[in-house]
Amino acid sequence: MLTPQRGNMLHGVLLIALFSCAAFYIGSAGIFTALSISPMIIGIVLGMIYANSLRMHLPETWVPGIIFCSKRLLRIGIILYGFRLTFQDIAAVGVAGITVDAIIVAVTIIGGYNIGRLLKMDKETAMLTSVGSGICGAAAVLGAEATMRTKPYKTAVAVATVVIFGTIAMFLYPIAYRTGLISLSPEQMGIFSGSTLHEVAHAVGAGNALGDNIATTTVIVKMIRVMMLVPVLLVLGVWVARRSRVSASGDAAQGGGKVAVPWFAFGFLLVIGINSLSVYLNTLSTPMGIPDTGIKLIEYIDTFLLTMAMVALGAETSFDKFKKAGAKPFILAFILFAWLITGGYLLSKYLAPALM
Repeated sequence: MLTPQRGNMLHGVLLIALFSCAAFYIGSAGIFTALSISPMIIGIVLGMIYANSLRMHLPETWVPGIIFCSKRLLRIGIILYGFRLTFQDIAAVGVAGITVDAIIVAVTIIGGYNIGRLLKMDKETAMLTSVGSGICGAAAVLGAEATMRTKPYKTAVAVATVVIFGTIAMFLYPIAYRTGLISLSPEQMGIFSGSTLHEVAHAVGAGNALGDNIATTTVIVKMIRVMMLVPVLLVLGVWVARRSRVSASGDAAQGGGKVAVPWFAFGFLLVIGINSLSVYLNTLSTPMGIPDTGIKLIEYIDTFLLTMAMVALGAETSFDKFKKAGAKPFILAFILFAWLITGGYLLSKYLAPALM
C-alpha cells in the first residue's frame, strides 16, 4: 500500500521525470544534436528555470522526491555509465594515451584545486570544477558531488563551467587543426583531443569533425579518462574524511573521521568489467554476451537517469546562488581550459611519440 509519504515522494520523482522527458524531446532537435548538447545539459537548465519560477507554487512535500533523484538515481546512473566503457579500450591506445591522460587528470585536479585556493574560492566548488575539467565534464562533477555531498548550486556552477569551455573547445579544435594552427599527426591529434576535451559528447562531436582516422582515437582516449573517475573518487573520499576531521577538531592529527567510500564507484568498475566480458564473448560469436541492442537500451536508460539527476540538481539552484558563487569558478575554468590546450598539446606532440 502506498503511504502518503511515499506518495508525495512519487509526485516529486514524476515531476522530475516529466522535465527529463521534455529535455530528451528538446535535445532531439537538429540544432542541439549538431552541437552535441546532451539531454543532461538541457535538463539542468530546465531544472533551474523551474527553481526560479514554478518552485514556489508547488508543495514542499514533493521535495523528498526531488532529493531522491539528485542522490539515489544519480548513483545508479553513474554505475550504469560503465556500460559505455571496456577494458579493451585501454589496450587500443597503449601506453601513450594512458600516460597523457593520467598526467592531464592529475595536474588539472591538483592544480585547479590549488589555483582555486589562491583565488579564495569555496574549496568544494574549486574541486568540482577541477574534476569536471580534468575527467569527463558533467558526469565527473556528478560523481564527485555524490562523494562529497555538496550543495546543489555548487554542482550547477561547476557543470556550467565545463559546458561553456568544453563547447568552445569542441568547435575550436577542428578549426585549429584544419588551418594548421595545431601541427600534430592524426594519432597525436586523437590523443590531444581525447585527453583535453571536457565531455564525452564534446569528444564525439570534435572527433567527427576531425575525420574518422582521428575520431576513433579521440573517443577511446576520452573513455580511458572516464575510467580514471574511479581512483579519483576514492581519493576524494579520503580527502572529504580528512577535511571532516580537521573541521571537527581543528587539528589534522586528531579525531577519527570516517572515510566516505564511494561504493557506487566500485559498481561502476564492476559494470565496466561486465561490459568488457560481454564484448569479448560477442567476438567469440557466443550467445552469452549482451546484444548491442541491449547495451544501447541500457545506455538510453542511463542517460535518462542522469538527466533526472541533472534536473533535480537544477531544481535546487536559484540564480541568487549563482550570484553568490560569483565569477571565480569561471576564471578558474578558463585557466584550466588554457592549461588543457597548452599542456595537452605539448604532451601529445613530444611525450606521446616517445611512448608509442
